[in-house]
Amino acid sequence: RVLRTWGESESGLNERLDGVIAQLESVGTPTLAFLASGWEGLKVRLTAKASSATECAAQLDVWDARVRGELGDLVFGVGEDTMESVVLELCRKRGLTLGLAESVTGGLVGARLTSVPGASEVLRGAIVSYTTEVKQKLLDVSQGPVVSETAAREMAAGARERLGADIGMSLTGVAGPTEQDGQLVGTLFVGLCGPGFDAVHEVRLPGQREQMRQLAVITALGMLRQLLIDT
Repeated sequence: RVLRTWGESESGLNERLDGVIAQLESVGTPTLAFLASGWEGLKVRLTAKASSATECAAQLDVWDARVRGELGDLVFGVGEDTMESVVLELCRKRGLTLGLAESVTGGLVGARLTSVPGASEVLRGAIVSYTTEVKQKLLDVSQGPVVSETAAREMAAGARERLGADIGMSLTGVAGPTEQDGQLVGTLFVGLCGPGFDAVHEVRLPGQREQMRQLAVITALGMLRQLLIDT
């Protein structure tokens, strides 16, 4: 059984699960392993051995619950779940629509969301506002640095208004190879606005250009997921 997580490093997960891992080593089965899978998340794989599938499932149920008890909301799905499918389902259950404004990711968030069947029930559209001029003309972003908290907030609000969505989400950042607007490579600002919330999150992501862009996708969607859970 594969539990999908996001929001903690492999070493961080290992530390959180120290007690569970020690218990598993004492009983022998199931075994636990980590697998870093980029924008598919960081996977925690439980593998059981027993004389029947029923016994295996029973083992997995017990240790699945113990792992979730330690990791909490870091676990976003199981098996074939993806962050985008989980976010779409959360929005669908609440009757909320989503509009995107993407800069650094160049449309990757929209592409991931639209790969999920039924995404049109939630996703209104995406504005790939890659240049400063497009941000200002289409999203009413004000003069000044476009890799900033202010720009991210204005992009999210602009996407929400222009696309007629309940939620606006924006991504602006620096994928490299050089700094922009005084921000280091790997910087990401995510803007989120909707019923009862208006927030901007800043994070620093690792990796070269393409890895940073991919991690930006799951990071932003993970922030939206957490917001939907909390509000």
